[in-house]
Amino acid sequence: MLNALEVFTTVVVGVMVGVEFSVAFVMNRIFNALPEDSGQLARAHGGRMLGAVMPFWYIGSMVLAAIWAVARWGEHGAGLVVTAGGLLIVSVVMSILLLVPINNRGKTWTPENRPADWKEQMNRWDRYHYARVAVIIAAFAFLVAALV
Repeated sequence: MLNALEVFTTVVVGVMVGVEFSVAFVMNRIFNALPEDSGQLARAHGGRMLGAVMPFWYIGSMVLAAIWAVARWGEHGAGLVVTAGGLLIVSVVMSILLLVPINNRGKTWTPENRPADWKEQMNRWDRYHYARVAVIIAAFAFLVAALV
């Protein structure tokens, strides 16, 4: 049963890493290359769609890692899981403090109501997102290392 929790947690975090990596390095580049206002509209839609799902995914990943750490406390690899959990906490804090405020504004924008600095705000979101992706990749790597 515990092995299933470990594998499930690692897969959940790994898929989250894949989605966020794709947003950072594939989707946003596609959106930025779209003509006229299409890129901004795509980002707004993505913000609404992923903004509804990702809080559960991030917090769920953190909870799963915490359960794993408690279940394996004192055993081989527990420190790696605790470190991964700590990094997942950092990613949630980064999200709440840095990314969500920008996302909440951006998901309501249309070409008619967006602010003059909307591109700068999206670039700031992208920079914060790159850092968050690095944090969750590190968390994933620690979880994988704890499996071996």
